[in-house]
Amino acid sequence: MAYVSNNSDEGSPTVLIVESNTMSIQRLTSIFKIKDFNIEICQDGDRAVDEYIRLDPELVVISLDIPSLDGHLTALEMREHGGDARIVFVAPRRLASTASDARFSAGAVAWLQKPITAAVLDEQWETILGPIPEAPGLEDLDELYPIDRIKPEEDDGPMPLPALPGLPLPGIDSAPGELVVPELPLPPLENSAAKKRKPRLVLYMVIVSLAIGIAYYLSSGYLL
Repeated sequence: MAYVSNNSDEGSPTVLIVESNTMSIQRLTSIFKIKDFNIEICQDGDRAVDEYIRLDPELVVISLDIPSLDGHLTALEMREHGGDARIVFVAPRRLASTASDARFSAGAVAWLQKPITAAVLDEQWETILGPIPEAPGLEDLDELYPIDRIKPEEDDGPMPLPALPGLPLPGIDSAPGELVVPELPLPPLENSAAKKRKPRLVLYMVIVSLAIGIAYYLSSGYLL
């Protein structure tokens, strides 16, 4: 879910707040309204990456414990799409060590402990507006999040045709760009002269059979 709370000044900077906790959203919204920010809110890590690409905000505040994609990976995805992403992590005390590691990995400018107050933000404001660190975790992003980051295989040319049973695969011995069609064995052709002799042979056998039959009847006295 994503929604926006705009100030009247269209020239105001934009902060994208990525948080799923209602109380934290209300606190952060109030704080950044005082600082005259246009406020965009997203409650889903995966969706937040798309919103970041669409909005190109001046500041991103990300909670570590958000659905679909945790805050650390969300920040790395943002850094990959835009190296100058100014990111602030927010996390409860129990995740202090994780937040510190995530800040270093994603090159965040700061991390703030919940519950966030205006005083806490003001203490870190100079650091938040300072230089953006490098994000060494980008080198391990493929291992951290491999499922949606499968790279397409390179095109190796046209797909080879499958070999038919008993036939060689066409084009194996051909030069590049040349298709060799295998020669199929043809049934043996009968000699035309042999074809002409077949009716004569049949007629000869019929005459011989009749002659033998007549001779048999004559010798038996049936025609006497």
